This record gives sequence, structure tokens and C-alpha cells, in this order.
Amino acid sequence: MARLMGLPPALGLFTSIVTAPVTALLGRNPVLIGGTASATVPFIAAAVQADGVGGASKVVLAASVFMMAFGLLRLGRYVAKVPHAVVSGFSCGVGAMMVIVQLRTLLGLPPSAGDALAKPLAQLFSVLAHLGETRREPLVLGAVVILAALVIGRYWPRSPSALIGVALAILLGQQLGWHERAVGAISSEWPSLASFAWGPSDLLDVVPSAFGLAVVISVNVLITSRVVEHFRGRHRPLRPQDADAELGAYGIANLAAGAFGAPPSVGIPARSLANVRCGGRTRLSNLLHAVVLLVLIRFGSGLISVIPLAALAGVTAYVGLSLLEWSTWRRLPRMRRVDALAFLVTTVATLGTNAVLAVLAGGSLYLVQHLYLKLAGPSLGLRTIVSGEVEP
Repeated sequence: MARLMGLPPALGLFTSIVTAPVTALLGRNPVLIGGTASATVPFIAAAVQADGVGGASKVVLAASVFMMAFGLLRLGRYVAKVPHAVVSGFSCGVGAMMVIVQLRTLLGLPPSAGDALAKPLAQLFSVLAHLGETRREPLVLGAVVILAALVIGRYWPRSPSALIGVALAILLGQQLGWHERAVGAISSEWPSLASFAWGPSDLLDVVPSAFGLAVVISVNVLITSRVVEHFRGRHRPLRPQDADAELGAYGIANLAAGAFGAPPSVGIPARSLANVRCGGRTRLSNLLHAVVLLVLIRFGSGLISVIPLAALAGVTAYVGLSLLEWSTWRRLPRMRRVDALAFLVTTVATLGTNAVLAVLAGGSLYLVQHLYLKLAGPSLGLRTIVSGEVEP
């Protein structure tokens, strides 16, 4: 993600390490894990292109101030009221996105510069057009990780099943003499503080972009938090004050990231779900995530460097499959029509647009239903036609 933004790749990892202590201490969802996300790429990439790492620092710092303002203005509680069907649709869309963006690596297809910033649906069509070029070795390595994670996770749900799958893939590749693309060397140097100058023109150049970035991060954080709570078996919305505080916590955390020119931290479904699957329940799990990541980069870079990219793609695809809301798909024919439609619209919009537009598209259906029933439903007897008779 950092490379796509035009930043040194190590800064993408640094985001997770430097922001985790703040979100672990001040955040309201104890198992929500943050990190660099694709939703922020366009904002940071434009800032880097205009003004280098200093430009990224400026837009992240300004966005952090906006996020803290959103929390103080109690705007988070409105995002937290997003209907459950929209949250499920967002979860499903993110899961499908995680699978799609890994297909090129899993199938061994050559990298495509155009796919890097394309929407997931466009990436899917691009991959389908090149299926004939599929290579056996990366497909087998990725499949080993996915199958091992599914089987081991079924019988030992709190085991690091995906990590065991990666180990099996490495051993298999070595035994068969396969030399697939690996992660490679990772820099362990602590980044220096970013330097920049703030001029009068930045008021028009930086602030609008920072406001948009703050909105995208805020929606992603709160909706991802709802998704994580859903997978923990807690279907009640966040308390209003918790949603507001979560925005403030991530705003403060991203001040730390922005000071170094690192990308902002956003709630990451893959890491958060892995945390829940392995038994994480408290704030300590968030903090340990950063500590283990720092130790691995500092002392385990040699081990990490030999991991095949196809194996890591298998890990991401496995988590994506877990987010596909299989139970909701089974219940779809019995759901209220508005809930089923909101789920489907949000899922497709997540793949074709972005998180903010997807949530707005799914949530707007409830507004349309409310206005329609208020204006015409009672007199024309259309409540059952619009809503359906069976509750989800």
C-alpha cells in the first residue's frame, strides 16, 4: 500500500507499529486492529506526487485534526446507526475484494500497473481475461495455505491456522524446488520525522483533500468495528459515545503516523478477524499485534524474506472467504426485501466504488422506504409489498 502511495514501503509497516499503542489505549473496540488500507491510497498518492513525503505528512496531520473534530462534534454516532444489512453487505464486499485483489498473485499472472489502482470489479475482469496464463506453482502454494487454514481452523479454531498453512507452503516449495517470488528484504530502520512547510496556498490545496480523507477513514473505522463486533457474535450497534470516542482515538493515533509521513491507520478487517479467531478479547491483543510485528521486522527479517508471495496471497484470500457472510446468503430469500436489497447493493457498491459510497447506497434504500411508506404506504396498503412479510 505504501508503495502505491509513492512512499517508502517500510512506512506502511510503521503505521501499524506507531498507532497501535494509541488505539489500544484510547479506542473503544478492544480487538479492532488498524493499519494501512487501500481506501486511503488516492489521497496520499496525490499529496506525495505534489509535495513528496512532506505532502503526505501534511494531509494526514490535517485529516487527523478533522477526525478529532468529528469526535468532539459527536458525528460518529450517526455512522454507527448504519443498518445491520448494510454492515453485512460491507463485510461481504470487503471479503470479496480481498479475494479478488489476490487472484493475480495466486494464479501466477504477471503484475499489471493498471490493476494496482483499479476497482476490484475491474481487476476481476482483467484476471478473467488472462486465465489461460495461470501457473501451477503459485496456485498450489496458495491453495495449500487456504486448505490448511480451513481444516486446521475448523478443528482448532484458536490456532494460528493461516500461519501454519504458510509454513506448510514454504516446506512444500522447498521440497519441490520451486523458486517463486518471495517477500524479500524488509527495512528495519526507524523513519525520521517528516519535514514540510505550510503556506497560504495549502489552505485550498490540502484542507479539502484532508477533509475527504478524514471522512473515508472515519466511515471505514466505524463500519469495520461493526463488522468485527458482528463476527464476535455481538449484533448490537456501538454506543453513541463509543463511536465518537473511536474517531477521536484514531485521530490522535494518526497524528503520530503523520508526523513521520506514514500513511494513516484504518480499521483492517483481515487482521481484526484473525485476532478474534485466535481468541483476542482485550486491548492487549492490539498492543501485542504491534509488538510482534516490530520484533518480526527487527529480528526475523531473514525468515520473512523467504515467504512466497503466493502463500501470503493465500492468507489474505482465506480471511476474505471468512468475511463473505455465508449465513446471510442462505437467509437472503427469507429476509425483508429492503434488507436483502440493501445487502446486495452494498456488496456490489463496495466492489465497484468505495466504502463511503457503498454505505450511502445501501443506507439510502431505507430512506427511500421510509419516505415511500410515509407518503403512500398507509393509504395504498403497500407496506408488505415494499418491506416483505418475513423478518430476517
